Amino acid sequence: MEARKALLVGVNLDDGTDFKQSMEELGSLAEACYMEVAGQVVQNLPNINKGLYIGTGKVEEVKEVIGELGVDIVIFDNALSPMQLRNLQQELGAEVIDRTALILDIFSERAQTSEAKMQVEIARLQYMLPRLVGLRTSLGRQGGGSGLSNKGSGEKKLELDRRRIEQRMSELRKALETVSVERDTQRKQRMQSGIPRVALVGYTNAGKSTLLNVLIDEYVGDDTKKVLEKDMLFATLDTTVRKITPKNHKPFLLSDTVGFINQLPHNLVKAFRSTLEEAKYADLLLEVIDFSDPNYKDHMKVTEETLKEIGAEKVPIVYVFNKADLVEVTIPSVKDHKIFMSAKHKVGLEELLQVMETVLFRDYVECDMLIPYTKGGVLAILTESADISGTEYEAEGTRIHLNCKTADFQKYQEYVVMN
Repeated sequence: MEARKALLVGVNLDDGTDFKQSMEELGSLAEACYMEVAGQVVQNLPNINKGLYIGTGKVEEVKEVIGELGVDIVIFDNALSPMQLRNLQQELGAEVIDRTALILDIFSERAQTSEAKMQVEIARLQYMLPRLVGLRTSLGRQGGGSGLSNKGSGEKKLELDRRRIEQRMSELRKALETVSVERDTQRKQRMQSGIPRVALVGYTNAGKSTLLNVLIDEYVGDDTKKVLEKDMLFATLDTTVRKITPKNHKPFLLSDTVGFINQLPHNLVKAFRSTLEEAKYADLLLEVIDFSDPNYKDHMKVTEETLKEIGAEKVPIVYVFNKADLVEVTIPSVKDHKIFMSAKHKVGLEELLQVMETVLFRDYVECDMLIPYTKGGVLAILTESADISGTEYEAEGTRIHLNCKTADFQKYQEYVVMN
């Protein structure tokens, strides 16, 4: 199938944002949606045009470029209002979408689980609702691949009125509530297990999935547990939780979360809230940063803002400066809660585990406990949640030397024989 040709359009408002970076990222997003970027048109303006986003003269220029390059779709860097979308569709005679719609398209393409598909569909419907008139023309071109209809992917013309959209959104929300309850139950079970919970977060394409797969490869040894790994924005959307048991280190649960990006649509953050809450309820966040990207500091800022939006800003963070092998810096190296490493080349894994343990187990207590043989359940819990370094079998029960959470130390205080 031949890739659709896209024309990128942006307005530089000189408002402090890195316009060049934003346009480059828009091109990467288009490529992630399997489009060919044919060219771009930019304009410097003090304010956007309320009716057309760009000036009327620039609209004519865009029309000429569309004809010259055989463009199939025009993508605007910022969100278009319903009126701007409608007017541009009429003026340009080509399909027009904005950055938000493009990200929604990518999410729709990448979603694998039923939960992710429902989350994306809700976000798309919320986006569509005020834009029905402007989208009416392009919807016919898009066909049934967007997942907005009950009739399946074969439908070629989507005529959705407001009532049908609202009804569909209501159905999806009810279905997601059920899934959310199941996710909460699973999360509570993991919390009760006592095994530390670690969540991978960070800008899209920073290497989160690569790090997860490397840890699985090194310490799990089961390829079926790996996730999709691709050098592309939003290669993976579905949250994955894996138990990592490194030799000579304490086990932990590691979850991969959807990548963040500048101007991530609020509807998507809201729709994926239950998924993103894996980060909120984690004991530790590993913020994976592409250190080779010249804009990595901006990416860290976006991640910080997104974590705050989902209520995860107070969770302890270890900053993983990944792809450091592509920069002139010695790896692996550790500075406080920062590690410079290369996940792809497995350089720095041991150092990463050490840094993680200094954060995860800072509130652990070393002690001896004597567990009566009649309390086998207590011993089983501590075997799973604590680090037991010595075991002796005495007349009164099993004596263990362990490092355990302060909460467990207090909970099983009656069995403590030496602190």
